[in-house]
Amino acid sequence: MARRIDSEIKERVIKKIKSEGLSVMDASREFNISNNTIYGWIGARGTVEPGLVEMNKLRKENAELKQIIGSLTLNMERGKKNH
Repeated sequence: MARRIDSEIKERVIKKIKSEGLSVMDASREFNISNNTIYGWIGARGTVEPGLVEMNKLRKENAELKQIIGSLTLNMERGKKNH
């Protein structure tokens, strides 16, 4: 049976996704709410910016790329010291 989720929790979840860049998957785990429910809330709200999910994906990808660049830079510096 589906449970009713308080509107304050909905607002908190959407705010964390919109303002803090929390992914829907992470919000789902943190608040114990299904991804589909959260996507439904986002879709039902006309005030949520278009491309919010895409923006969060890009933030995550950007962080991963920064880690890769940092690792490659360290490896290059170590290689220069060894020669």
